Amino acid sequence: MIDMYSKCGMVGEAARVFNTLPVRNVISWNAMIAGYTNERNGEEALNLFREMREKGEVPDGYTYSSSLKACSCADAAGEGMQIHAALIRHGFPYLAQSAVAGALVDLYVKCRRMAEARKVFDRIEEKSVMSWSTLILGYAQEDNLKEAMDLFRELRESRHRMDGFVLSSIIGVFADFALLEQGKQMHAYTIKVPYGLLEMSVANSVLDMYMKCGLTVEADALFREMLERNVVSWTVMITGYGKHGIGNKAVELFNEMQENGIEPDSVTYLAVLSACSHSGLIKEGKKYFSILCSNQKIKPKVEHYACMVDLLGRGGRLKEAKNLIEKMPLKPNVGIWQTLLSVCRMHGDVEMGKQVGEILLRREGNNPANYVMVSNMYAHAGYWKESEKIRETLKRKGLKKEAGRSWVEMDKEIHIFYNGDGMHPLIEEIHEVLKEMEKRVKEEMGYVHSINFSLHDVEEESKMESLRVHSEKLAIGLVLVRRGLKLKGERVIRIFKNLRVCGDCHAFIKGLSKVLKIAFVVRDANRFHRFENGLCSCGDYW
Repeated sequence: MIDMYSKCGMVGEAARVFNTLPVRNVISWNAMIAGYTNERNGEEALNLFREMREKGEVPDGYTYSSSLKACSCADAAGEGMQIHAALIRHGFPYLAQSAVAGALVDLYVKCRRMAEARKVFDRIEEKSVMSWSTLILGYAQEDNLKEAMDLFRELRESRHRMDGFVLSSIIGVFADFALLEQGKQMHAYTIKVPYGLLEMSVANSVLDMYMKCGLTVEADALFREMLERNVVSWTVMITGYGKHGIGNKAVELFNEMQENGIEPDSVTYLAVLSACSHSGLIKEGKKYFSILCSNQKIKPKVEHYACMVDLLGRGGRLKEAKNLIEKMPLKPNVGIWQTLLSVCRMHGDVEMGKQVGEILLRREGNNPANYVMVSNMYAHAGYWKESEKIRETLKRKGLKKEAGRSWVEMDKEIHIFYNGDGMHPLIEEIHEVLKEMEKRVKEEMGYVHSINFSLHDVEEESKMESLRVHSEKLAIGLVLVRRGLKLKGERVIRIFKNLRVCGDCHAFIKGLSKVLKIAFVVRDANRFHRFENGLCSCGDYW
């Protein structure tokens, strides 16, 4: 009865039955602990686990696996480590069992303790597919792509069959890192196996992978071939077109989706509003936001308001954007103020930017991103003293901003560069070819370094050197060195970056696309930029 009520989502009823038991054994304790765990109520599950042990009941493997899952739910890393230590201390055999060890791996991954997770994983005698995928996703979340890829290769070579959940999770890793070749291989794999593209989640993951790798044509072809499409399928496509700056196509799909009888959900509205923002479709964005606000089933969230702030702000309607924040029925979060600060910088509105910056630093004084954004806003407007003052505060507090990095896939190998990176074995050749390219782009296109994207208190030559070692330029430089300047007939070079591409790199890549007569597709944190014949698909609107 306890188990039945728990599995029917009636944990309160299960607890009432449990509390009436005159005698409890390990099975009844396990059923109740598992019930709370499955309801994501980790604290109650752990309270029961402690009570069980205090009453002298000896836990078994099922008890430990459920309790470790409860630690993951409750973010109780310390208690999970104590359970792990107790298992080792008492010499329990459960550590070699898949369920207990798998729960430990999951706990350590969620607590970002990858070294401990790997130690447990390596000791599992019979590894489950779920343990493999949990560890692979953990490494991917830590940006440790090499370990993630090595483990994935081991999984494919093992006798394990990957199910739909694992397939979609792994493809999701390839999508996030824009690993096109591996993604194509996985697409081929899903076609061969009976449980592949027939599962909606797998097909949607492949769609997402193609969009995030910049292949809109391939994504659209697969989308049209799908026998069934759900709200996620449509939302992936709308999001993808929005990120590529093809807002009209995203709006078209949004309307087509409803004509096909698919009701948009909260995420779909977010996708279409974001698409309108990236393409400057103010009229359409206002229309869909109004429909959302009058929707009886879905209520707009802060993220929807942030999209409208971005849309209005990019269109130069800064006061309207600020009024929307001040009058919204929800409490504004840090993200929406960061959005407003970003458009203040774009339009050079230092006065409003200063007010927004003060709000951000007051609300999240230990977030380095806020200091960097405020400092960059001042620097962009030429307020160097104010910019340096903010950066000094950042240093004094010991805060560090996220490092800019870019990566490029060549011959099935990933090359990652950080800003100022000097570790690549071809770094000297990369600098030489970048200098040569700068000279050509200057002579043929009139390119001039935008030194306001560099530090103010260094010599001009040093500023130019610092701009030359931006990660996206280093990645492009490697392609030019490895492929040669003729690029052997290649038509598109794809570069990926974790942060927003800066104005100087944007101008340089535009010029380079004209000089070399080749297209560059750059995916940054916000959107895609397709540089071709001296122009960018974003229309310099990013």
